[in-house]
Amino acid sequence: MSKPSIARPALRLATLSAALWLAGCSFIPTFSRPAAPVAESFPTAAAQAPAADASARTAADIEWQTFFKDARLKRLIELALQNNRDLRVAVLNIEQTRAKLQVARADQLPTVNAGISGSRGPAASGAITSSYTAGLSVTAYELDFFGRVRALSQAAQAQLLGTEEARKTVQISLIASVANTYLNLLADDELLRATRETLKTRQESLRLMQLKYDNEAASKLDLSSAQSLLEAAKVSLAQLTRQRAQDENALVLLVGQPLPADLPAGVPMAEQGLLADLPAGVPSELLVRRPDVRQAEQNLLALNANIGAARAAFFPRITLTASAGVASNDLDTLFNNGTSAWSFVPQLLMPLFDAGRNQANLEAAKVNKEIAVAQYEKAIQTGFREVADALAGRATLGDQLQAQTAQLEAEKTRMGLTDLRFQNGVASSFDVLDAQRSLFTAQQAVVQVQALQLQNLVTLYKVLGGGWTEATAEQKK
Repeated sequence: MSKPSIARPALRLATLSAALWLAGCSFIPTFSRPAAPVAESFPTAAAQAPAADASARTAADIEWQTFFKDARLKRLIELALQNNRDLRVAVLNIEQTRAKLQVARADQLPTVNAGISGSRGPAASGAITSSYTAGLSVTAYELDFFGRVRALSQAAQAQLLGTEEARKTVQISLIASVANTYLNLLADDELLRATRETLKTRQESLRLMQLKYDNEAASKLDLSSAQSLLEAAKVSLAQLTRQRAQDENALVLLVGQPLPADLPAGVPMAEQGLLADLPAGVPSELLVRRPDVRQAEQNLLALNANIGAARAAFFPRITLTASAGVASNDLDTLFNNGTSAWSFVPQLLMPLFDAGRNQANLEAAKVNKEIAVAQYEKAIQTGFREVADALAGRATLGDQLQAQTAQLEAEKTRMGLTDLRFQNGVASSFDVLDAQRSLFTAQQAVVQVQALQLQNLVTLYKVLGGGWTEATAEQKK
C-alpha cells in the first residue's frame, strides 16, 4: 500500500511541471520584419540637393516650431492642433484602444465576485426548506496554458501602439496641410495684387484705344483686342477671388474654428525662410522615421499574434470555477452562525468536432497577416515614392523659379520697349497688347512657382517624417 502513497506526489510533481512548461508556451510565429521592397537609395536625379552638414538634424528630429518661421503660420498650426476634429478623433482612438487593451489584460487574471444567493422549496418530507449562501466566487477563469489569452493581449498591445503612430501621422498631415493652405492664401493675395494692377493698366489701355478709335486713329480690331484683354483680366480677378475664398474656407476647416482677428502679422512668400537642406538619408530610414510605416508594422505584429491565438484554439481549454463563503438555512444567522462552504470546479474542454471552425479561423488569421505584409510593403513603397518626388521637386524647382524670374524681367523690358516704340509709331497696338498679355502670364507663373517651391519643401518635411516631434518649452517661446 506504500507504492500508491509514493506515486501520488510524483504524479502531482509531474503535473505541476507540465503546467509550468505549458504556461510559458506560445504559438505566436516568430516575427521577422519583411525586407523593404524598394531600392537601396533614392534616384540619383531626385537625390540632388544643396550640400548639407553631415551633422544636420533629420526632418523627424526637427520640431515644426523650428522648421516654420512665420509667426502667423505658427499660430494657425497651434490652433489646428488644439481644435482639428480629425486629430481629436485620432487621440480618442488611442483612448479607445487603450481601454480594449485593458480588457484583454484583464482576461489574464481571475475575476472575483461577491454575492449572496438564497433558495426556498419543498423537501421530500413536504416541509419548506431554505438555503442561503454568501461569499466570493471565480467563474470560468481560463488557465492560459497554451497562450491564447496572452496572444490576444499582445495583439491588443500592438493595436494600441499602432493607433499612437496613427495619431502622429494625422498630426504630420495636419501641419503640412495647414502650411500648404496658408501658402496658397499668400499666393492668392499676390496673384490678386498683380491682377488688379493689370486690370488698371488694361482699363487705361482700353480708354486710350477708345479715344484713338473715336478719332479714327485705330481700327475696330484694335479696340476689340483691348476690350478682350480687359475682360480676360476681369475673369482672372473673379477666379482668384473665388479661389482665395475657398482656400480660406479650407484653412478654417483645418484650424477647426473661425480665424481669429488677433493673428500675428504674416510675412510674404519670399521671406518664409523654410529649411531647404533637409537630409534625405537612405530609404531604410523610412522604417523608423515615418509613423505610417511604423503603424503598418504594428498592425502586422497584431495580426501575427492573432495567429498564435488561433493555433492555441486547437488545444484544450482549461477553466476554473470556484467559490468560498458561508451557508445557512436561516438568513438571520447566515453571517453569525453560518457554516463554511466552498466549491472547486475545474473543467477541461478538448475540441473534437467543430465543423472546421478552428481551422478556418487559423487560415483567416494567416491570410490577414499576409494582407498586413502587403500593406506594410505598400506603405514603404508609398513613402519611397513620396520622398523621391519631393527630392525631385527640390532639385528642379529652384532652377525653374530662377528661369521664370529671368523671363519675367525680360517681359518687363519687352513691355517697356514695346510701349516706347508704340508711342513713337514704330510698333503696332497688337505688339503692345501681346506684350501686356505675356507680362501678366509671366507674373502669374513666378508667383505660382514660388508657392510650388515652398509647398514642396513642406511636403519634403512631411514625407521625411517631420512634424510630430514636440518642442521644448524654450523652443515654443
